[in-house]
Amino acid sequence: MGSTDLEAISLEAAAAGFSALGDPVRLRILAELIGGQRCVCELLEEIAIAPNLLSYHLRVLRQAGLVEGSRRGRWVDYRLAVGALEELRAAVPAAGAV
Repeated sequence: MGSTDLEAISLEAAAAGFSALGDPVRLRILAELIGGQRCVCELLEEIAIAPNLLSYHLRVLRQAGLVEGSRRGRWVDYRLAVGALEELRAAVPAAGAV
């Protein structure tokens, strides 16, 4: 696989990440997670949306590689994925080179 293919894959991943950021609720979730790992129950209190909507938005962020979850009993704790925001930031100059 050549460097052009790798750049295309990287840009595809960045596009998915930026697409996931295109909703105010998801931006709010990320803002909460910047402060550290949070339980779904804490996010529900802070963001004040229906549990099914929070699950949907967390799934979108997880599929985009922006957050990671770990199960703790019946709850799931979420945190920012290591390096995810830095990768998005790095993709912006790369988009101008294509």
